[in-house]
Amino acid sequence: MLGMDTKPRRNVRRPTCFGRPLRGVIGLLALVCAAALASNGHASNDVSWDPERYIDVDEIKPGMDAYCLTDYGDGGIEKFALKVLDVVYDIDPGQDAILVMGLDERFKHTGPVGGCSGSPVYIDGRLAGALAFGWQFAKDPLYGVTPIREMLEVGRTNPAMTARSAAPASAFAFDFSQPINVSRISEQVLGHRVIGSAGAGGASVLPCPLLISGLSTAACQELASQFDAMGFAAIPGLSGTAAATGDDETVELKPGGTLAMPLVTGDISVSVLGTVTEIRGDRVYAFGHSFLGYGAVNLPMAGGRIHTVISSVMRSSKLGTPGKIVGTITTDEMTAVSGRIGVEPNMVPLSIRIERYNDSEPRVYNCRLAYNETLTATLTRAAVAGAALRLGPLPPEHTIDYTAAIHMDDGQSIRFGNVSASAGLAEPVSEIIGALALLMNNPYGSARVASLDFGARIRSDAISSHIWSVDLVTPKIKAGGDIEVDVIVESYLSEKKKYRIAMPVPKTVAAGKYALMLCGAPEYERFLAKTVPHRFIATNYQTLVDALNMALNIPRTKLYGVLVLPPGGITLDRAELPDLPGTKSLVLQSDKRALRVQPYPHWIEKIVETGTVIGDREIIPIVVEE
Repeated sequence: MLGMDTKPRRNVRRPTCFGRPLRGVIGLLALVCAAALASNGHASNDVSWDPERYIDVDEIKPGMDAYCLTDYGDGGIEKFALKVLDVVYDIDPGQDAILVMGLDERFKHTGPVGGCSGSPVYIDGRLAGALAFGWQFAKDPLYGVTPIREMLEVGRTNPAMTARSAAPASAFAFDFSQPINVSRISEQVLGHRVIGSAGAGGASVLPCPLLISGLSTAACQELASQFDAMGFAAIPGLSGTAAATGDDETVELKPGGTLAMPLVTGDISVSVLGTVTEIRGDRVYAFGHSFLGYGAVNLPMAGGRIHTVISSVMRSSKLGTPGKIVGTITTDEMTAVSGRIGVEPNMVPLSIRIERYNDSEPRVYNCRLAYNETLTATLTRAAVAGAALRLGPLPPEHTIDYTAAIHMDDGQSIRFGNVSASAGLAEPVSEIIGALALLMNNPYGSARVASLDFGARIRSDAISSHIWSVDLVTPKIKAGGDIEVDVIVESYLSEKKKYRIAMPVPKTVAAGKYALMLCGAPEYERFLAKTVPHRFIATNYQTLVDALNMALNIPRTKLYGVLVLPPGGITLDRAELPDLPGTKSLVLQSDKRALRVQPYPHWIEKIVETGTVIGDREIIPIVVEE
């Protein structure tokens, strides 16, 4: 972002037109175009340039006195003296920056502070822009300021982007041509870096602190590491609400004051803090840089209180508490975020019920999450994991019985439940994250997520097991007879158990060699995804719902026996015709047909409840005699 020598630019003049800077002419033309759009009934940014209120970069000279407004928690919004060092033109394509030096001793003590993003900077009594970036480990309080003209242009290039009805683009590019794998989807979501804050020359945007509260310190620290990996400056916040304010109190938005984005509200709180730069009517401008950076958004907006600034050599940050939601952030672009006061944001109710072996009673958490294609799945993971870890990490040996439901606004639901043994929260969390991300980022124009429910019972014993041995009881097998095998399963710190599996061999099976697979749920799911992939592939919204309900409801406490037989019949796209005569199958398999035609695989299966989680498999050869 920076790193270039700014000195030669001091005497460089912009191209002019009839004695006026070309930049001003372009800005005037932009205003005329915006007015024309508004006159034709299109949405428009209604903020006009006021030279008595704002100062443009072409009027700013090195050495000018300046100040910013921000809240350090000592006495509310205060003035902090600054000195203009220079103006850097085209610091990024089409963007300028004002370099200022902080003169206040507190600025020198803390260095760049997360949460100061958007602090308005005034020069000659007029608004010049907002503090937006700085240099970590810098010895001097050097800041970069985003010019106010660039911030006021947010939403102007495409006024429709600010419309509440604007359809958001998918945040992730999932491959819907392959069978659904929620674990792989979850890894893609959690590995997605939301914010790119690094800049050239060691500069970076001032991080917006993400405060987590309502959970234990250990749980907050666990979640902070995850959010840090996504690019947020996550720090544990205040557990509960401060005396100064809470999320039930309205805090007025004003320049220099706190702008909060309460991404999770209720019994668990996750909030982003920044600073308000400018307010014109019901429109609010803040940050001086992007948050997610992809245009139209719908995120809750609130005021807040700053309690103090945590000074750190690594990264200083404001510590605060959000107030009541008063509007919605509607536009998120490179130079600012912009919102509307009085517009209600989209949010998703989440209910979490946790029973723990070391808790006297179940605990219920009721929250509301910001509805966002990029963030909602991760916020759900944060809330669920935080609630489950409230009383500390899980012991090495543990079992989690869990259920979850994702309710859609068309009345349909994704419901699933299962058991996880000694795997932490990986399995339940990956399932709900993967399902949510697929539903909110699919290309089929599906219904919206209406609410979420999650429940878990955490025990301090482990029920993981493995297959100890497999013995074939019937050495001679003929078509029409039965295959009998004894499977011995060994569990952790428990006695071995024997299960007899009997499987009938159809009379139509030809003599020959076959394979009998005995396995747990993971291998059984892989077998199904490979053998009948169409059951797990989504081609529209309804098949996505069906595929998720199937993929997420394969019980882990069962032993699966599978005998694979020769294929017969066909699969016509998603329709299974297993008993179709061979002559008709040949007719339907014509290359001229648009529908995908494949041989239908046959197998026989036997499922036995074991009460343990089996993670491996054994394959034994079976010979069917004449």
